[in-house]
Amino acid sequence: MNKNLGKQLWHRALKTIPGGNGLLSKRPERYLSGNWPTYYSYCKGVNVIDLDGKKFIDMAQMGVGSAILGYANDELVAEVNKASESGVNCTLNSPEEVYLSELLIDLNPFSGGVKYARSGAEAMSIAIRLARAYTKSDKVAFSGYHGWSDWYLATNIKGKNNLKNHLLPGLDPLGVPRALLNTTFPFEYNNSEDFLKVIETNPDIKIICIEGARFDYPKKDFLNTIMQVAKKYNMIIVSDEITSGWRVTDGGVYKINGFKPDIVVYGKGMGGGYAISAVVGKKEIMQMANESFVSSTMWTERIGFVAALKTIDIICREQLWKHLDLLGTIIGEGWKKSAKDNGLLISINEFKPLISFKFNYGNDNDLILTIFMQEMLKRGYLASSSIYLSLAHTEEIVACYLKHVDNVFALIAEAIRKKQLSNILKTDIRSDAFKRLT
Repeated sequence: MNKNLGKQLWHRALKTIPGGNGLLSKRPERYLSGNWPTYYSYCKGVNVIDLDGKKFIDMAQMGVGSAILGYANDELVAEVNKASESGVNCTLNSPEEVYLSELLIDLNPFSGGVKYARSGAEAMSIAIRLARAYTKSDKVAFSGYHGWSDWYLATNIKGKNNLKNHLLPGLDPLGVPRALLNTTFPFEYNNSEDFLKVIETNPDIKIICIEGARFDYPKKDFLNTIMQVAKKYNMIIVSDEITSGWRVTDGGVYKINGFKPDIVVYGKGMGGGYAISAVVGKKEIMQMANESFVSSTMWTERIGFVAALKTIDIICREQLWKHLDLLGTIIGEGWKKSAKDNGLLISINEFKPLISFKFNYGNDNDLILTIFMQEMLKRGYLASSSIYLSLAHTEEIVACYLKHVDNVFALIAEAIRKKQLSNILKTDIRSDAFKRLT
């Protein structure tokens, strides 16, 4: 039987697809460049089978956060299949677009309008376009990661390190119009002083954009400062809940911390793995879509609306956020205990639905993490330093996972003590940096 089909296909992909695929987060060099399975033939629940027939349990990305119900959830698949048989795209409109809009406005009482796209970056571009149209201002202050679009990458025109602390380092603004220079201004997450400095030095900023949460929750004083400044200077607040939305409440982190955005953006988990994103905002802002052209054929495709309606129904019925918080707490405590027992230095984030840890060994962090992923893969796990938890994960799955983590932590701790880390590694050290692949 032919082996390493995934590796062979990846080399083929590099010949025809720039970068190998359409999503940086799924490229094997971010995990184990020489050994990562890379392609799947089947996935169900939390189980993944690669092209060679090897089975793995996903304790990593779960479709980069999109499979919030688990892979191929039976209820969701049945609903989508039924809709597909009735036609996916038509000269006429899908009624589910209206049903979903009414549901999203009900779940976000501050809002009065909804626009849709298929990806998070598209939705963020719509949100910024409408906010700029409403405020008659180009200037945006932001914190966090908000996609690949020109408006966001424009901040790196000044220098490629401007986005260094916003998830991905090394993003070159090549192809982004230089006319967008000085239209976007980054500030550090949870740093009120840095935010105020950006506003004071750029008084014509009229739009503030932050993530609902990623590795940690926003601090109360940070949010209060943003809201006070926004009110004082008549600014619009955009809350990017693409990652955090549906994982903490029935609509986003802003619902539990008193934050009052003017626009909320959803994506990833809202469709349970099917492509759908949404911009939900105050009526007067969303009405700007009648003046600024925002339109696309595939934004009216039926499957996304149907998938979102069923996914949100299941999320709310199961109160999924409680399940994710419980499992994230168990995993975080498990990591902490195992690290302490084995003498490893790690830190753990507080956002439980996307629970994450970090090795604290300076320049050796990526080396150690690569070894962790390598050894967990040997034990049948797709694993990284963070886990997008889902409805399909269970306490039993988590308990078994933590036993293997303890074994791997012990192996790593011994290698650190003996200064033999490089002897264990069987592939290149992972990298998050964006770079050209050949």
